[in-house]
Amino acid sequence: MRVVALTDEDDFEGWRDAARSLAQAGVLASEVVWQVGDAPADLFGDEAITPPVAPRTLKVPRAFLDLAQSVVLHADPERFALLYALLASDSRRTDDQADPLVRRLEGMAREVRRDIHKMRAFVRFREVEDDVGARYVAWFEPEHHIVRANARFFVERFANMRWSILTPERSLHWDGETLAEGPGASKADAPGADPVEDVWKTYYASTFNPARLKTGMMLKEMPRKYWKNMPETALVRELVATARQRETAMVAKARTEIGGNIEGAWEALRDEAAGCTRCHLYKHATQTVFGEGPVDARMMFVGEQPGDQEDLAGRPFVGPAGQMFDRAIGEAGIDRDTVYVTNAVKHFKFEPRGKRRIHSKPDGGEIQACRWWYEQERLLVKPQMTVALGATAARQMLGKVVTISGTRGRAIELAEGGRGWVTIHPSFLLRMPDKSRVEDEFAAFVEDLKGAAKALG
Repeated sequence: MRVVALTDEDDFEGWRDAARSLAQAGVLASEVVWQVGDAPADLFGDEAITPPVAPRTLKVPRAFLDLAQSVVLHADPERFALLYALLASDSRRTDDQADPLVRRLEGMAREVRRDIHKMRAFVRFREVEDDVGARYVAWFEPEHHIVRANARFFVERFANMRWSILTPERSLHWDGETLAEGPGASKADAPGADPVEDVWKTYYASTFNPARLKTGMMLKEMPRKYWKNMPETALVRELVATARQRETAMVAKARTEIGGNIEGAWEALRDEAAGCTRCHLYKHATQTVFGEGPVDARMMFVGEQPGDQEDLAGRPFVGPAGQMFDRAIGEAGIDRDTVYVTNAVKHFKFEPRGKRRIHSKPDGGEIQACRWWYEQERLLVKPQMTVALGATAARQMLGKVVTISGTRGRAIELAEGGRGWVTIHPSFLLRMPDKSRVEDEFAAFVEDLKGAAKALG
């Protein structure tokens, strides 16, 4: 059995050199023990490797080296053995994402990269005075051996500061010119709060945007374990608890500050929606498709979501379903220029098929994520009649799942004021397999719209 002693937990160079010699000698992974710290005087114990007379160069893919450099920083004590097992068998397997060993190592590398990011994001310095003057000290508890890997980032980011980062494993100290390492520390060695933190918390509270609050994502990206070292997290509980009230106040404030100009308040809301990341749909859609029409309209129409053409144009109901909608409201005696038109979901959800983007129905989470925008549009426009086109729009309007057949064609009193009306979405007519029934269904759709207009008075 070979015993390989590495100098430190993040000793990539030591692992690489030993692994190269072992692999060239044909040593099996099962015959090697990897450890950090004290080891036999001979690197390979009683069975030292004798290098080949004409050693061949061990070539490995760049992807394997990149993977190894990250995995070596992981806290798993098996990391060195797992990497060598992959190297000794075939390092080209890194391309095989179905390989269990490769998947495990890739997962470890992701965890290391995430820990590196967390340290960069969540280190908070506190000012102390020493013999030279101001020094900034931070306490951080990484999950993996990533302190040295992050040293260059902090030197470059805070080059003009004198700082120390204390962690349980080791400490980093920068004096403005030289970076030094020290032994691990405890949290008791780090300073408490300083006066600057009050300024920082005031700034954090002022920049907290309730319209973009996603609690689940926030906890994923900023786990609670880091909160104890971050002064601003003392505010999070209250900011989250009052987010909804703050959201509504944003719109009311816009009305007031723009001198009662509802159009200006609507523009502010539309601009805010343009940056919406409340659900994942924004990642693939071209843009947010906000509502349009008079902001004092008596009637509001709510569709499901933008289609392909709406996504590209940035306007609701301009594609084939929009043309059907225009024809129907025209026959119902409703002027589109007098109504407000929007969608329950503001981003296009689709499945790519070749060069085409095929509509995909939004799920409950996506509908709920967009509910705030719908509510604020209604708060601004204050329509006397809101017409839900299809089941998704009806769900958004009524706050629950309903059937078209059970709610269609009658006025419904809405809790937030005004009345609601449910009918089909015009795309239903375009998708009907029995084309002989389209005209009859279209006529029924027009009658629904006439009924909504009549109920409006």
